[in-house]
Amino acid sequence: MLTTERLVLRRFRPEDAPEFAAYRSDPGVARYQSWETPFPLALAEEFVREVAGLDPAEPGWFQYAVEADGVLVGDVGVNLHENRRQAEIGYTVAAAHQCKGYASEAVRRVLDHLFTERGLHKVSAECDARNEPSTKLLARLGFRREGHLVEHTWIKGEWTDDLLFGLLAREWRS
Repeated sequence: MLTTERLVLRRFRPEDAPEFAAYRSDPGVARYQSWETPFPLALAEEFVREVAGLDPAEPGWFQYAVEADGVLVGDVGVNLHENRRQAEIGYTVAAAHQCKGYASEAVRRVLDHLFTERGLHKVSAECDARNEPSTKLLARLGFRREGHLVEHTWIKGEWTDDLLFGLLAREWRS
């Protein structure tokens, strides 16, 4: 669906389920995410079936599979608002493929698509305040920190702080 120099961002396919379950089962990858580990293959298969029929132009979550050299390396989620002018993004990269610039490249391509091709006004992101790599990625992409919610989310047996980020179309630099 979307491409970059090194990546293909596409719909999930049934054959992605084992790799999807594997990287979501990695405690390091899941540390700041809402899911628990291990992430069962049956749940991954169900997820792949559900997202396969979704329309990225319709409100709600759409998940792009991120592929590099024919291998699933992660995913980027877009939650399109009902007004179709705003969205929230989220992303995950398998541990074996981190620190290669894939997250930046994939999210940059999604942002470019949302702002220049779809005409969105604003894209937001939220992350655990302890997730330094994610906060640095968002800053590199031009996001501004818009809020700090103290002990806002109960997850994995503890209260966590959340950081809120935003990027307006007029601020976007592809």
